[in-house]
Amino acid sequence: QVHLVESGGGLVEAGGSLRLSCAASGRTFSSKAMGWFRQAPGKERDAVAAINWSGSNTYYDDSVKGRFTISRDNAANTVTVYLQMNKLKPEDTAVYYCAADPRSTWPAVDGRYNYWGQGTQVTVSS
Repeated sequence: QVHLVESGGGLVEAGGSLRLSCAASGRTFSSKAMGWFRQAPGKERDAVAAINWSGSNTYYDDSVKGRFTISRDNAANTVTVYLQMNKLKPEDTAVYYCAADPRSTWPAVDGRYNYWGQGTQVTVSS
Protein backbone atom coordinates (compact mmCIF):
# COMPACT_ATOMS: atom_id res chain seq x y z
CA GLN A 1 0.00 0.00 0.00
CA VAL A 2 1.29 3.41 -0.99
CA HIS A 3 1.78 6.05 1.68
CA LEU A 4 2.89 9.64 1.30
CA VAL A 5 3.11 11.30 4.69
CA GLU A 6 3.94 14.99 5.04
CA SER A 7 5.24 16.61 8.21
CA GLY A 8 6.88 19.80 9.34
CA GLY A 9 4.11 22.31 8.86
CA GLY A 10 3.15 24.84 11.48
CA LEU A 11 2.85 28.48 12.43
CA VAL A 12 5.80 30.79 11.81
CA GLU A 13 6.34 34.53 11.70
CA ALA A 14 7.12 36.27 8.44
CA GLY A 15 10.79 35.96 7.60
CA GLY A 16 11.06 32.64 9.38
CA SER A 17 11.79 29.15 8.08
CA LEU A 18 10.17 25.74 8.00
CA ARG A 19 11.27 22.41 6.59
CA LEU A 20 8.62 20.11 5.20
CA SER A 21 9.22 16.39 4.79
CA CYS A 22 7.37 13.80 2.75
CA ALA A 23 8.01 10.11 3.36
CA ALA A 24 6.89 7.97 0.42
CA SER A 25 6.64 4.20 0.66
CA GLY A 26 4.86 1.27 -0.90
CA ARG A 27 6.27 1.70 -4.41
CA THR A 28 9.64 2.19 -6.05
CA PHE A 29 9.58 5.97 -5.82
CA SER A 30 13.35 6.25 -6.15
CA SER A 31 12.90 6.23 -9.94
CA LYS A 32 10.04 8.76 -9.96
CA ALA A 33 9.86 12.52 -9.95
CA MET A 34 8.16 14.12 -6.99
CA GLY A 35 6.71 17.51 -6.28
CA TRP A 36 5.25 19.92 -3.76
CA PHE A 37 2.00 21.77 -4.32
CA ARG A 38 0.05 24.19 -2.17
CA GLN A 39 -3.52 25.34 -1.87
CA ALA A 40 -4.58 28.49 -0.11
CA PRO A 41 -8.19 29.00 1.04
CA GLY A 42 -10.45 29.76 -1.90
CA LYS A 43 -7.69 29.20 -4.43
CA GLU A 44 -6.63 26.44 -6.76
CA ARG A 45 -3.81 24.05 -5.94
CA ASP A 46 -0.59 25.34 -7.47
CA ALA A 47 2.80 23.79 -8.13
CA VAL A 48 5.57 24.97 -5.82
CA ALA A 49 8.57 22.80 -6.66
CA ALA A 50 9.52 19.52 -8.30
CA ILE A 51 12.53 17.23 -8.33
CA ASN A 52 13.49 14.49 -10.74
CA TRP A 53 14.28 10.95 -9.65
CA SER A 54 17.97 11.53 -8.99
CA GLY A 55 17.75 15.04 -7.63
CA SER A 56 19.84 16.41 -10.50
CA ASN A 57 17.01 18.53 -11.88
CA THR A 58 14.66 20.82 -9.97
CA TYR A 59 11.84 23.20 -10.76
CA TYR A 60 10.55 26.17 -8.74
CA ASP A 61 7.58 28.42 -9.21
CA ASP A 62 8.68 32.03 -9.64
CA SER A 63 7.01 32.97 -6.36
CA VAL A 64 9.38 30.80 -4.34
CA LYS A 65 12.63 30.96 -6.33
CA GLY A 66 15.55 31.90 -4.13
CA ARG A 67 13.59 31.13 -0.94
CA PHE A 68 12.59 27.46 -1.19
CA THR A 69 14.81 24.43 -1.84
CA ILE A 70 13.59 20.97 -2.76
CA SER A 71 15.75 17.90 -2.15
CA ARG A 72 15.34 14.15 -1.80
CA ASP A 73 16.84 11.12 -0.11
CA ASN A 74 16.38 7.86 -2.05
CA ALA A 75 16.72 5.29 0.71
CA ALA A 76 16.08 1.57 0.14
CA ASN A 77 12.41 1.33 1.08
CA THR A 78 11.30 4.91 1.71
CA VAL A 79 11.99 7.99 -0.37
CA THR A 80 11.91 11.26 1.54
CA VAL A 81 11.45 14.59 -0.19
CA TYR A 82 12.15 17.84 1.62
CA LEU A 83 11.07 21.40 1.07
CA GLN A 84 13.21 23.91 2.90
CA MET A 85 11.28 27.16 3.10
CA ASN A 86 13.15 30.33 4.08
CA LYS A 87 12.14 33.98 4.21
CA LEU A 88 8.52 32.96 4.50
CA LYS A 89 5.82 35.45 3.64
CA PRO A 90 2.16 35.61 4.69
CA GLU A 91 1.21 34.76 1.10
CA ASP A 92 2.96 31.40 1.54
CA THR A 93 0.16 30.39 3.91
CA ALA A 94 -1.50 27.28 2.50
CA VAL A 95 -1.91 23.55 2.84
CA TYR A 96 1.16 21.97 1.29
CA TYR A 97 0.85 18.64 -0.50
CA CYS A 98 3.49 16.15 -1.57
CA ALA A 99 2.99 14.29 -4.84
CA ALA A 100 4.79 11.38 -6.49
CA ASP A 101 4.96 9.66 -9.88
CA PRO A 102 3.74 12.24 -12.40
CA ARG A 103 1.67 11.29 -15.45
CA SER A 104 2.67 14.49 -17.23
CA THR A 105 6.03 15.45 -18.66
CA TRP A 106 8.54 17.28 -16.51
CA PRO A 107 7.97 19.29 -14.36
CA ALA A 108 4.33 18.23 -14.25
CA VAL A 109 3.06 21.56 -12.92
CA ASP A 110 -0.45 20.60 -14.05
CA GLY A 111 -0.71 18.41 -10.96
CA ARG A 112 -1.25 15.13 -12.77
CA TYR A 113 0.41 12.84 -10.27
CA ASN A 114 -0.58 9.32 -9.34
CA TYR A 115 -0.04 9.65 -5.61
CA TRP A 116 -0.71 12.42 -3.10
CA GLY A 117 -0.17 13.00 0.58
CA GLN A 118 -2.80 14.28 2.98
CA GLY A 119 -1.30 17.76 3.25
CA THR A 120 0.28 19.79 6.01
CA GLN A 121 -0.77 23.30 7.04
CA VAL A 122 1.72 26.15 6.83
CA THR A 123 0.65 29.45 8.35
CA VAL A 124 2.83 32.55 8.15
CA SER A 125 1.85 35.44 10.38
CA SER A 126 2.64 39.03 9.50
